Amino acid sequence: MTGKTMFITGASSGIGAATARAAVEAGWNVGLFARNADRITEMAEELGATALALPGDVAQLEQQQEALGRLSDRFGGVDAAFANAGTGLDVPGTENGDPEAWHRLVHTNILGVLYTAKAALPHLKPRKGHMLMTGSAAGRRTIAGSVYGASKWFVHGYGGNLAEEMAEWGGRCTIIAPGMVNTAFFDAEKPDKIQPEDIAEAVLYAVSTSDKASVREVFVMPK
Repeated sequence: MTGKTMFITGASSGIGAATARAAVEAGWNVGLFARNADRITEMAEELGATALALPGDVAQLEQQQEALGRLSDRFGGVDAAFANAGTGLDVPGTENGDPEAWHRLVHTNILGVLYTAKAALPHLKPRKGHMLMTGSAAGRRTIAGSVYGASKWFVHGYGGNLAEEMAEWGGRCTIIAPGMVNTAFFDAEKPDKIQPEDIAEAVLYAVSTSDKASVREVFVMPK
């Protein structure tokens, strides 16, 4: 049992929900942050006293700050924050792309990550804590016209820069970069691809390494 506490965005389904379950099983307390208040409330009831439902929107800095404050008050501090919330696009490419959808994507995939880090660092710093972000294999290769992929390029670049910033006070930052994962992100089930539980295992690996090791990126690809 670790007795440590992790804040997870996008916790209502997929990778976020799987990570919350794995973290609780490993002895962590968890803060479940997502817009779907009903779902995270159900999850908190399922997971028990070590889980706290924190409804909110990652695109709102103040909501993340308030949620992290509540989580810290409940469990006495925050040791890790997982900026996992993300969104995709129904129409790929630039020429046929929807600027309004780009706006939502940027606010979730880029500003949402920045806001999680901004809100979490004051809690992580006293504990030499750990920041994690969901990147993507799409953030390490070029894909014709992929605005989504470009948003993940940002996550990888920013995460590396933040790792250097956090290292100044003994903190760590890890990018978890999966290939195609079988989540609600896609319209159809993809049972032959990576499962959310596989990514949860990668998160728990990153936060369980020796304090002498800094795992900067973890790539998880389908076999």
